[in-house]
Amino acid sequence: MDKSTADFFDQDFWRVSEPLLHVDQRKMAFICSKGNLDMAYPALVMSIAALTEKVDVNIFFTFWGLDIVTKRTMDSLKFTMQGNTALHLPLLEKIRPGWGKRYMPPSLGNLPGATHLATWYMNKMMEKNGIPPVRDLLEQIVEMGGHLWGCKMTVDLMELRQNMMYKGVSGIITAPEFIKKSEGAQIIFI
Repeated sequence: MDKSTADFFDQDFWRVSEPLLHVDQRKMAFICSKGNLDMAYPALVMSIAALTEKVDVNIFFTFWGLDIVTKRTMDSLKFTMQGNTALHLPLLEKIRPGWGKRYMPPSLGNLPGATHLATWYMNKMMEKNGIPPVRDLLEQIVEMGGHLWGCKMTVDLMELRQNMMYKGVSGIITAPEFIKKSEGAQIIFI
């Protein structure tokens, strides 16, 4: 082997390179702007995954995303077909082969009871697959050291108060304060 190429199996390579491999604490910041049931899970699941890997996590809830951490709405988030162009229901495959792959037109969400039915179905499938409810995921995030923040502008706009938020919300902060907290973080907007 040519001595000028790195030998990753040589302990001396790692000993010499160790200071070069030092990485500061990794950080992730999630911005949740939508309060639909299906929009709550991506940030919460990714936060738990990141916290498991010892990544520092901050989640900023703004506009309708505040529904995820507002006491009166967090346990009754809705799943709607409207605006969801990729919606398909595998359950329909049991009724007629091939239907489970078809996309549902978002306009079906305008039918009376469609949101209720879609929400019921989504909750049933999550329960069947052992996916915890939003409140349980928030509790796990806080227990693991993650930080939940409400957007001050939105809280003021919607006339909410800190005592209306889930107990694990660390505080109500401005967007510039969140930017400071997330300095150096990988930012994910949901």
